[in-house]
Amino acid sequence: MNLLATIRLAFRALRRNKMRTLLTMLGIIIGVGAVIAMVALGRGAKAQVEARIASLGQNLIMIFSGSVNRSGVYTGHGGAGTLNVEDADAIAKEIPGVAAVSPEVRSGAQIMAGNNNWSTSIMGESPDYLTIRQWELADGTMFTEADVRGATKVCILGKTTADKLFPDESPVGQIIRIKNVPVKVIGLLAPKGFSIMGSDQDDTVIAPYTTVMKRFAGTTTLRTINVQAASFEELDAVQTAVTELLRQRHRIQPGRDDDFMIRNQKEISDTANATTAVLTGLLAGIASVSLLVGGIGIMNIMLVSVTERTREIGIRMAVGARSRDILVQFLIEAITLSSTGGILGIARGVVGAMGMTYFKEWPTTVSPESILIAVCSSALVGILSGFYPAWKASKLDPIDALRYE
Repeated sequence: MNLLATIRLAFRALRRNKMRTLLTMLGIIIGVGAVIAMVALGRGAKAQVEARIASLGQNLIMIFSGSVNRSGVYTGHGGAGTLNVEDADAIAKEIPGVAAVSPEVRSGAQIMAGNNNWSTSIMGESPDYLTIRQWELADGTMFTEADVRGATKVCILGKTTADKLFPDESPVGQIIRIKNVPVKVIGLLAPKGFSIMGSDQDDTVIAPYTTVMKRFAGTTTLRTINVQAASFEELDAVQTAVTELLRQRHRIQPGRDDDFMIRNQKEISDTANATTAVLTGLLAGIASVSLLVGGIGIMNIMLVSVTERTREIGIRMAVGARSRDILVQFLIEAITLSSTGGILGIARGVVGAMGMTYFKEWPTTVSPESILIAVCSSALVGILSGFYPAWKASKLDPIDALRYE
């Protein structure tokens, strides 16, 4: 018997029991759909994390001041005041591959503007800060190096802070009071959204770091130094050079711990991606259980089908069908069940992913790779679950099969 005739018989057998065929495929439909939806959810979370990391800046290296022990209590990184403006200047001048540097000082204050007030963070930065963070201005201008040298009382506002202080008008050109010091607003930042840690990046006031150090924070040291490497390829080399320079400047002897901490964007991205990869794998693994259940369902139905059609198999073999023909027929039935279920499952998975984005506002990304894996998995499930029943059918003795009632 030729292959085409065998395929026709397989499809005819499936059409005879439409409800049973549909219920058998249901396990594969649910399994494939769940895998695609869960992988899409994991990939969407990864894309969102990568976008949040990218919002930190491009080719970013962050140098934090070390920690200090006060009466047995450690302040954590940033509390020791081991970094200074001279360190930032040395990094900018002495290390090749550095594109921009911004010393950073932070403080907090209750800000007032007319009858409105708002508690937020005050960040002291250099004019290069917006370049490092790839942050655009929605209105106004950035302060200059002359403002830094003169500790000028100017600032730019984040969108959240501006909305709280000036809900019905532009903040540019307005005067705000920070710790009773009048400061002129010269710029408004474009919205940036939440950071990877969940904080609102738009809830901030940015001023020259000298202004914050002298007028608001009352310190001569830095909390952080933000460094931008000229390219992604130079990121590790620049970080190594910065470490060596700071150890030399701080007179740290070989074998002694650094009094600062350095992290780069690549390290943060790798850590976050590892976490989301575990999450995606976990979700896919849980969803794959449905595929396994669907495969068991196909095997069960195919074994029942072999038993029901024992006499039919005997008649076919008696009129010339070979064991190979019987094997192929039942394999085709199993593969058809799983493949059709896989195709319907893909549609279910895509719709499910779109539904999670639309109704729950969860980020999802359906990739061609996940669809291909789902199709291959469903076909493999069909082959594996259908092989034993098909093999069992092909090994039936024609005489015994004809006698079967």
